[in-house]
Amino acid sequence: MLSWARPARRRRPDSTKEKPELNVKTTLAVKGGASTRARPSSAPDSADLKALIERIEACRICRDAPQGARLPHEPRPVIRLSSTARLLVAGQAPGVRVHNTGVPFNDPSGDRLREWMGVSREVFYDEARVAIIPMGFCFPGHDAAKGDLPPRRECRAQWHDTLFEMLPQIETILAIGRYAQAYHFGRLNIPYDKNARLDALVGSWREQEGRRPRVIALPHPSWRNNAWLKRNPWFTEEVIPMLRAEVARAIA
Repeated sequence: MLSWARPARRRRPDSTKEKPELNVKTTLAVKGGASTRARPSSAPDSADLKALIERIEACRICRDAPQGARLPHEPRPVIRLSSTARLLVAGQAPGVRVHNTGVPFNDPSGDRLREWMGVSREVFYDEARVAIIPMGFCFPGHDAAKGDLPPRRECRAQWHDTLFEMLPQIETILAIGRYAQAYHFGRLNIPYDKNARLDALVGSWREQEGRRPRVIALPHPSWRNNAWLKRNPWFTEEVIPMLRAEVARAIA
């Protein structure tokens, strides 16, 4: 079930008229946030956002009306978001560990991602400042080689466009993996070559400077990309310092 809590109030000219902000996530209890920025005037009503999240949590399309093979296990959508978070971590889909625990990036890949970002677990899981929305909300299952299947198509088709229309305050998007990169570059009308090499996509970060929302393409922090990281030392030398500075600005 969803758990709702009132986050810290932000400064406005007349705080006595301020309505409580909404912090939302599935599967975990809400923790307070510390952002002092006011919401954009176009931010949706809290009740509308809450209703959408409840519908996502209850979604069983991939089991009951799938596009292709039926999801072989009980769906468990895992997302974290709020009407205040200006930083979005946009991943692929939960793995089996996330499916079992309900905690996204709660593994060595998550440890590496947080190290890249320069944030603690406490900050990373503070949904008042950091939204975590994968392209597939549920664990998609394993392929014949025991690797994770791609994100389910149903989530993007049913939910993503509507969801991001209700999150206009997001300013920085960390797009991890091809599915997230294709979607977020595409919806923001940023040129994207689906055939481009990973080093070209990640290396295009300078072209996004000054753009809001800014999309930063990242390799997946899995051990499977260790060889890529060794072949591309510029990622550590150039991209990581930029990434940490952008993250610090977005969560301030």
